[in-house]
Amino acid sequence: MTDTPAEVVESIDPPRRSRHWRRLVVVLAIMLLLFGVPWWTLLAAGAAWPTAVFVVGTLLFVAAFAALPLLMMLGHGRRHLDWAASAGDALLGAAWIMFVWSVLGQLLRLALLIAGVEDPARGRLVAGAVLAAVMVFLVWGYAEAMRVPRVRKLDVAIARLGSGLDGLRVALITDTHYGPIDRARWSASVVARVNELDADVVCHVGDIADGTVDIREEQARPLASVAARSARVYVTGNHEYFSEAQGWLDYMESIGWAALHNRHITVERDGARLIVAGVDDATAEASGVRGHGANLESALTGADPSLPVLLLAHQPKQVAHAMRAGVDLQVSGHTHGGQIWPFNFLVRLDQPVVQGLSRHGERTQLYTSRGTGFWGPPFRVFAPSEITLLTLRRA
Repeated sequence: MTDTPAEVVESIDPPRRSRHWRRLVVVLAIMLLLFGVPWWTLLAAGAAWPTAVFVVGTLLFVAAFAALPLLMMLGHGRRHLDWAASAGDALLGAAWIMFVWSVLGQLLRLALLIAGVEDPARGRLVAGAVLAAVMVFLVWGYAEAMRVPRVRKLDVAIARLGSGLDGLRVALITDTHYGPIDRARWSASVVARVNELDADVVCHVGDIADGTVDIREEQARPLASVAARSARVYVTGNHEYFSEAQGWLDYMESIGWAALHNRHITVERDGARLIVAGVDDATAEASGVRGHGANLESALTGADPSLPVLLLAHQPKQVAHAMRAGVDLQVSGHTHGGQIWPFNFLVRLDQPVVQGLSRHGERTQLYTSRGTGFWGPPFRVFAPSEITLLTLRRA
């Protein structure tokens, strides 16, 4: 039984069904492009392959087209089957790389046409070149994603920095995304490399894992061994709000990190002080998790306004609030540097910066990390992962 009048139910359901069908149509259109363009490039565009090659190749594309949504539902839906998530993510990444290089292959097709090369030779040359490029970038991209990140070092000049803090070393990791691929050994190696930096402050700027603490704790456990002279600080990213944000905040506190849930701490050295503040991810309030939501005013409550501020905020676009508050340096992640080229151009539509150091207003600087791990597809193409070492300098 329901207390909602029938005429109200009828007025609500059709719009919902309409939105549902629109989403399905959009997803279907994207998948048709993602698989259709490579199918046309490799098999159908003038190559005149033997029938057996064309049929077998087409069946492989059809199987992949059908498998992707099934694997995604099993892996990222209610069941959370890690093997399905790993397979689906890898298939998605491979499809994206194949799509990109199939599109670029049309430039080669045009060049061969101008050079007077006729089909089927032209179609087969394009198909061979595209397939070779895809294989190279899959192998290289996988190696880049799975390796321990290189250290990216940068000096950052801050006008209000006290002389006692000149040379303060801030190590930055972010977007570790402990997930369906067991990377416990990788995690331990990342921590070992961070500890080699002898940092004063170590920051983890969110997206620690895809999953709950109970499921991913083994991969996160090495974080307890991170060494810092003054502080280890952590803030939530958007992916924490897909599982249990408060659980990860509590876990990081339990292993000795300061979870900056809209709050700050003060770091002091040789008589000079630095405010290290953190805010929840930009998606926190909309997630519906009670007591969560980015609140920079709350994070800076009680802080001496004359002191320089280092702010941890997962998404670069949160710098708009930092700039208005007079923050000196914000550190962020989230973008992965695009992770798989040319996805960085799409990321730029949502974020003010994709990677690196940038200035916003007269005082505020923003450092955006390309991320320490990867999300989803286990590939990184022209977007290498990083562990960042920022050395703060008096301007």
